[in-house]
Amino acid sequence: MSRTSKPALRTRRRFLGKAGAVVALALGFACASLSQMAWAADAGQPLVLERTIALAHVSGRIDHMAVDLHRHRLFVAELGNDSVDVVDLGSGTLLHRISGLKAPQGVAYIPGADVIVVANAGDGTVEFFGGADFAARGGLNLGDDADNIRVDPRSGHVVVGYGEGGLAIIDPATRTKLQDIKLPGHPESFQIDSQSNRAYVNVPDAGQIAVVDLAAGRQVAKWSVAGLAQNFPMAIGGSGTTIATVFRSPPQLVFLDSRTGAVTGSSLTCADADDVFFDARRQRVYVSCGAGAVDVFSRDASDARHIARIQTSSGARTSLFAPELDELYIAERAGLLEDAAIAVFRPVP
Repeated sequence: MSRTSKPALRTRRRFLGKAGAVVALALGFACASLSQMAWAADAGQPLVLERTIALAHVSGRIDHMAVDLHRHRLFVAELGNDSVDVVDLGSGTLLHRISGLKAPQGVAYIPGADVIVVANAGDGTVEFFGGADFAARGGLNLGDDADNIRVDPRSGHVVVGYGEGGLAIIDPATRTKLQDIKLPGHPESFQIDSQSNRAYVNVPDAGQIAVVDLAAGRQVAKWSVAGLAQNFPMAIGGSGTTIATVFRSPPQLVFLDSRTGAVTGSSLTCADADDVFFDARRQRVYVSCGAGAVDVFSRDASDARHIARIQTSSGARTSLFAPELDELYIAERAGLLEDAAIAVFRPVP
């Protein structure tokens, strides 16, 4: 066997080193080009993924979210993990975790009182926590399946959908129930219109949208859309005259006149929808779906037009659009090899 001389070895090493550098440089250019191509493709969409915030050690389904605009914090109800995460949106990190809850579904933040409100499906409790220190501030038990939370802009009262069919009106200062409003089934998403002092409530088990007079404390009308069932998400336009509700069977986005219940427009959408939002600035509507997509619609006076489908991840059906921050947050469940996360999208242009 012949032996290679030391000078020859040094020459070969220099050659291999240069070749390796060339390959590394080429790979770097290729990756940069691919990244630029991906960014260009995203930039052409109405929603661009800005960043992803990991939620470590969170398992199971993630439900609704709320935001503290003053402190730039996002609250995430982690139903399957019995916790609510507090995310610092500025740094993109987990600030605090409220643990020991019972399948939290709904969460809200009340700026004036500086309290976080959590509704638990597991034991029917509504719990209050300090917005600054996250300390427990007491609560009350509604009995069963406490779900969506809204804050009445007129009175400041907390309104919680729960049980087999009810809206509980709660005084956040005393944490006591002031009134019960009966409904024909479990309430899913609902919205409050401050101008008419009405609540519009999706009641899928009864196949209707219930119209509630909050001053009178009772349901005053019911609306249904022929051929459609399982209405879960709902949003109300800034003027209060248009309601958007999404049916799951078949998957359809429907617009209704809030004064009459008349259908003013509709469009097919993604499957397993759980949240819908108006983007008044851009005249758009966003629908987030468990099928792993966000559908984007342009909305004018006559109808809606589907303009894009943004891929997310399977099961990522809950979301929150914060118009003041101009960001859409999508809750993504943990996978076999990936942590749960919040995908932060920026609408463009």
